Amino acid sequence: MPSQAAVEKATAFTWADYRAWRGDERWELIDGAAHAMSPAPSIRHQTVVGNLFARIEQHLRGQPCRPFVAPTDVKLSEQDVVQPDILVVCNAGMITETHIDGAPDLIVEVLSPGSAARDLRQKKALYERADVREYLLIDPLEHYALRFLLGADGFDRGTVIAADEPLTFATLDELAIPLWEILDLPTPDPVAPAPDG
Repeated sequence: MPSQAAVEKATAFTWADYRAWRGDERWELIDGAAHAMSPAPSIRHQTVVGNLFARIEQHLRGQPCRPFVAPTDVKLSEQDVVQPDILVVCNAGMITETHIDGAPDLIVEVLSPGSAARDLRQKKALYERADVREYLLIDPLEHYALRFLLGADGFDRGTVIAADEPLTFATLDELAIPLWEILDLPTPDPVAPAPDG
């Protein structure tokens, strides 16, 4: 692992640097800058990751696309290495013994207070440049999700999904999962029909 002094001094780390680091700390590289992924995620964060991964894994059984959960190294370039919370890869040629080499079809990040800004800014820009087809962010505290789909001009403006709505994945054959189930929330009350007249 890099020392704090090395992190502050270095102008750009590479995949080779990243692979040489040892230790228990987890790091990501974005544009060659090292970002520590500590402290460990909260129980709430991990519950949401586990709930969603289980549903995606069940849906993809027997299909060519494969889901992965952190910590899985994703090498997007020589200076960009990330460990998304959940990712799905449909091109088997990108899956190596040690990492994913290229852009996954789907990336999911569950927001934590310490990393939310990076997930919404630097990682969103990185995933857009790398041609990730679908990027989903879930806020386990505010109870919503934000989905970006890749188009000819990059990511769209994003779609907000409320906790009482289904979470639909464009890259997974329109798989729909109730967001409240992923967030471990009670089933929402049905909406009463509007009175006539």
